[in-house]
Order: sequence, then C-alpha cells, then structure tokens
Amino acid sequence: MRIGNGYDVHALVEGRKLILGGVEIEHEKGLLGHSDADVLVHAIMDALLGALALRDIGYHFPDTESEYKDINSLLLLEKVSELIHNRGYRIINIDSTITAQRPKLSPYIDEMRENVSRVLKIDRDLVSIKPTTTEKLGFVGREEGMEAYCVCLVEEIEK
Repeated sequence: MRIGNGYDVHALVEGRKLILGGVEIEHEKGLLGHSDADVLVHAIMDALLGALALRDIGYHFPDTESEYKDINSLLLLEKVSELIHNRGYRIINIDSTITAQRPKLSPYIDEMRENVSRVLKIDRDLVSIKPTTTEKLGFVGREEGMEAYCVCLVEEIEK
C-alpha cells in the first residue's frame, strides 16, 4: 500500500468559469489557470501521482503545451488513472478538502464525487470531498483564490 498527498491553489478572477470536481458552479468569478483550473481534480491527480512517486501534474501536463489549454481536468484525471492502473495499482480511497469562502459548495458535492468516481472507475463511496471555509482568513477568506488538499491510498494489484 502507498499513500499520496496532493495540494493545489488557483486565483479567483472575473471572466472565467468556476469548475470544481468537473462541475460548473454559478459564481461571479472562476479560477485562473492554463487548464480549466479545477483545484480539486488537480489535488487528486497530484495525490495519485505522488503515491507512486510519478512526480506531479506539471511534469505530465505542462502549462507550456497548447494541447492542455482550457482542457477539462477530468480528461487529465483519466490519464493519471491509466498511469496508476498500468503500474499495477488500484485506488483504495480518496479523501479531499476544498477551501473556499464562497460560493457554498455543499449542493455540488454529490455530483463532484460522482464525476471523480466515474473517471477513476471506483465506487463513489471511496471518494470523500469536503468543503470548508477559512473563516474569512487569508487569501481564501478574502476570496482571492481557492485551494484543495487530497490524500489517497493505493495498493498493488496481486499478480
């Protein structure tokens, strides 16, 4: 068994869609990034890659490559899932946290869990996504950005 830890952060800006867990969320600002800037999916990818010491998402999907411009991060998660499986591992569970002052994310969590579990081809009960605020502290509390954390557990598939 191997544990992975992931973290991602993006600035909030006007003129961008807010995408979290593959869900488009109604909000006056979105996250700035080369891809769709889905901080949740990025943290999950980094956790999975980290569990197998496969570097990070910037290594696999560099922001200097035009093919990743505005790409749906769930497509990148699918590629990471294939890497994990091809290395002979399966995902045991994912536990993640999104910090955002606004908007309230609770109404979207089930759909986010469904998206992540579908792409990773694992049971939805193995995917935990918890929203929280920073009680108006720091850059998240000032609504300058959002961040996400993730821990995952993978195990080698018996041969």
